[in-house]
Amino acid sequence: MPIHNKLIRDKIPEIIEATGKSFSTKKLSEEDYIKELRTKLSEEVNEYLNAKNDNEALEELADIVEVIHSLAKIHGNSFEKVEQLRVEKAHKRGVFDKRIFLKEVED
Repeated sequence: MPIHNKLIRDKIPEIIEATGKSFSTKKLSEEDYIKELRTKLSEEVNEYLNAKNDNEALEELADIVEVIHSLAKIHGNSFEKVEQLRVEKAHKRGVFDKRIFLKEVED
């Protein structure tokens, strides 16, 4: 039996069960949940960085957003708050549309 030892989406046990396979899971403590969400974020970012095409990249971005939703809850807030902060930063500092690459700043 392959060992995964990783945080999974809530419906994965049902999906595995529907295939007739046996599996084992456990409920994580709050501390372990936070740790595993951070690990999952890193995993999903790496999968995005290794995506071979636009469809794969979008799938991984969706996974990243899902993890961010969970992380926002852990930090006592919502994805909407994260989005609000993103918009505020965009108004104050801009976005990345102009592809500006800062080479140096003179002292």
